[in-house]
Amino acid sequence: MRLFARDVGSGPPLVLLHAFPLSSAMWLAQREGLADRFRVLTPDLPGFGGSRLVGGPPSLDAAADAVAELLDWHGIGRAVVGGVSLGAHTALALLRRRPDLVGGLVLASARAAADPDDVRAARLRQADALERTGDIRAVADDVLPRLVGRTTMTRQAFVYGRVRGLVQAAPPAAAAWALRALADRPDETPALAAADVPALVLHGAEDALTDERDARALAAALPAARLEVIAEAGQLSPVEQPARFDRAVAAFTAAHA
Repeated sequence: MRLFARDVGSGPPLVLLHAFPLSSAMWLAQREGLADRFRVLTPDLPGFGGSRLVGGPPSLDAAADAVAELLDWHGIGRAVVGGVSLGAHTALALLRRRPDLVGGLVLASARAAADPDDVRAARLRQADALERTGDIRAVADDVLPRLVGRTTMTRQAFVYGRVRGLVQAAPPAAAAWALRALADRPDETPALAAADVPALVLHGAEDALTDERDARALAAALPAARLEVIAEAGQLSPVEQPARFDRAVAAFTAAHA
């Protein structure tokens, strides 16, 4: 499962994994703002952007293995690995499967626990709808209003428009694959207790999909983690508040790369 990735800059490697149902195009501000200090590698997860979707059961472990293969192919032995929602959960799977590759974690809009039954059922219904209709609008109309915070909705029409375009460009098959992978992910809490890696947990103060209690529980599950709340941001803090996100990530990466 070879992934397409944008690779810019030089310095300590920083790998950023995109949110659902976007692509590595969401990291434009980070590639521009962080490449003067770090080598920024932004892959498209399976089926999104320039990456192909291959056979086999959908799973975050398969996505994490593809990221590991990509890092091996690029000769990156250890990196700070960050992600948002789908990307953060893929980063957690990578830590469990290839801890040698992870020198630090940046986790935004994620939870350590598995999905509650109602959330899991909703993901599977959305995956069914995507596979039945082949129309990304089956998910976009539901997800879009909750991806960004109220500040973005009311004051940053351009940002909301960009997010809408990225969501509407998502291949339905990839979105269905990712939904099934997210629905079937395990509770990572027991594995995180033994994680010997520094972590930065980021939470958008206006996130309607991940509760701040989830962010605090994720930070508490990691032995060496701290939580930072990003004001005026929802699920997509790197897109909604890129300067604030970049400052937090740059300081963390410089300290732990």
